[in-house]
Amino acid sequence: MKQNISSYAQYQSTDEQIQGLTEQSKKYSEIIRGVLDEVEKVIVGQEKIVSKIVIAMMADGHVLLEGVPGLAKTRMVSTLADTINADFCRIQFTPDLLPADIIGTKIYDNKKNSFVTEKGPIFSNLILTDEINRAPPKVQSALLESMQERQVSIHGDTFKLEKPFLVLATQNPIESEGTYRLPEAQVDRFALKLIIDYPSKNNEKIIIQRNTQEIKPSAKKVISKNDIVEIQKFVQRIYADEKIEEYVASIVDATRNPNEYGVDLEGIIEYGASPRASIWLIMTGKATALLNGRGFVIPEDIKAVAHDVLRHRISLTFEAEAEGSNTDMIIDKILENVRAP
Repeated sequence: MKQNISSYAQYQSTDEQIQGLTEQSKKYSEIIRGVLDEVEKVIVGQEKIVSKIVIAMMADGHVLLEGVPGLAKTRMVSTLADTINADFCRIQFTPDLLPADIIGTKIYDNKKNSFVTEKGPIFSNLILTDEINRAPPKVQSALLESMQERQVSIHGDTFKLEKPFLVLATQNPIESEGTYRLPEAQVDRFALKLIIDYPSKNNEKIIIQRNTQEIKPSAKKVISKNDIVEIQKFVQRIYADEKIEEYVASIVDATRNPNEYGVDLEGIIEYGASPRASIWLIMTGKATALLNGRGFVIPEDIKAVAHDVLRHRISLTFEAEAEGSNTDMIIDKILENVRAP
């Protein structure tokens, strides 16, 4: 009898905790909705993409944006930066870029008769790396440390990067001249890979109207960097049940062993997703729950971010690519066959 009472008290305590998390989530959700509203004053027809970028920011993860030129990738990121009272820097990646151009270097100070550290643009809160695939491998490796370790090494000295730290990278998928393939190790560091498509005809008309007038819309600052750090810490407290963790583990495992889940992908997948996929499915799932004003994760939260978390972590065989298969189609099949709790 004592065991039953103890068990009931434990469940009641959990319910009260989740209720408290939900109440706090609703408050944070209102703040984040304010950010989205400001961005939508400038960016038209990309509400889902903007929401995913904000979700990644709340989950403390980096984002890779892919789309053809002219889809407002750069403006989207700079507009988001306008809503945040934090340091923002745009780095245009080019083939002649050097690691020191990003992270900084040491220079000799004649007055002090010693070397001093000149910090680079990476020491900002929001970093827009425009056309990231145009930079050579040495620059990519310099960026890799800052993305994963949240620190920078300059001639033997290590410097921690201030929180929040978010890298938003853009790349053009249709132009290969003068570009470098991103290393798989670096691609895996991005929490989400977002594909930006063309706007609808009606949205195109609104874009024309907004950008051909004398006074163009702008976004105002509605959130501080301290607020973002606070929200990032809270996201980790969002409740994810053991069944949700099992669901996520099954989805990721299905990318490696599809036959065990009744998914016929023979000869299509070369490499499945890494454990980082599981981590980011949970973290962005928690951030999605917060955005929806909930203190707990449901399967729909995981499904909402599954494509964005997995599409750049699954490698296809050469034959599959030649036949026109893509990772989004594979993820669709996996979500259809892996049973949700």
